[in-house]
Amino acid sequence: MYFSNQIIKRYMNRINQLFQIDYPIIQAGMVWCSGWKLASAVSNAGGLGLIGAGSMYPDVLREHLIKCKQATQKPFGVNVPLLYPEIDKIIKIIIEEEVKVVFTSAGNPATWTQTLKEHGIKVVHVVSSVKFAQKSEDAGVDAIVAEGFEAGGHNGREETTTFCLLPMVKEAVKIPVIGAGGIASGRSMLAAMVLGADGVQVGSRFAVSEESSAHINFKNRVTSAAEGETVLTLKSLTPVRLLKNKFYEEVKEAEEKGAGPEYLKNLLGKGRAKKGIFEGDLSEGELEIGQVSAQIKDIKPAGLILKEIWEEYLAVKKQLCNL
Repeated sequence: MYFSNQIIKRYMNRINQLFQIDYPIIQAGMVWCSGWKLASAVSNAGGLGLIGAGSMYPDVLREHLIKCKQATQKPFGVNVPLLYPEIDKIIKIIIEEEVKVVFTSAGNPATWTQTLKEHGIKVVHVVSSVKFAQKSEDAGVDAIVAEGFEAGGHNGREETTTFCLLPMVKEAVKIPVIGAGGIASGRSMLAAMVLGADGVQVGSRFAVSEESSAHINFKNRVTSAAEGETVLTLKSLTPVRLLKNKFYEEVKEAEEKGAGPEYLKNLLGKGRAKKGIFEGDLSEGELEIGQVSAQIKDIKPAGLILKEIWEEYLAVKKQLCNL
């Protein structure tokens, strides 16, 4: 039991109430990292684990859902990119397997929110701007993830930082707000909460946990990353934050020469993220990770990561209260 020395009242805030979890910490649903092992480990530790459906065929997702239900009795959810080519099949499986929480991203939340809610599913949408936060609330979602451009993987074009985005979104909506982007410690969690977050979503830190399905080459590359080694690129397609490598340099050279979206799409090809994150090709693959990677120096069990974030959050909060 990770939290023998730390007791928290459940339902301490709106995120705990909404998801029936002990700690207002959500593990992001990241492609090629977030399978049933990671999601169940985070949920068993008292947070909310998410399975990342964006890298899964429908039958693979069903397998992960079944295994996750066997591995934990605690709440867990699924992250679903709404631009997924087989989204109708994914939604059908989520409903059939009685998933209780769905985080949607990369698309219009109005498309599937009501369908999911009709089946008793809590729906959260990821946004990078106030405009889309308001649209998400209008669509009926239960909460919003306000994600700054520090975050890894696919990102918003606005390039608004978490520090700026969170308070603006908090003022614009009435539903709970989850802060994301650049959060990998208790200190950054506290900063997000001060800025108005009801909870936090942590991606990069869990991407290099022991239970993450990412390749060990990728994990080792992330833990050796220095400040300034990630870049938000491919903005004319779908913006994505990557570690610099040979593939990134090819993209950079093409963009500097004025390459259009079609050329960049062909350069990207298919399976780049799988090649980099899951197969460990550090040269030709997409190495999606956040700016906060420069702070991450080791690979640990997911439950221990959650414990350390929460305990540091409490300790720093106490220090500030004593000032």
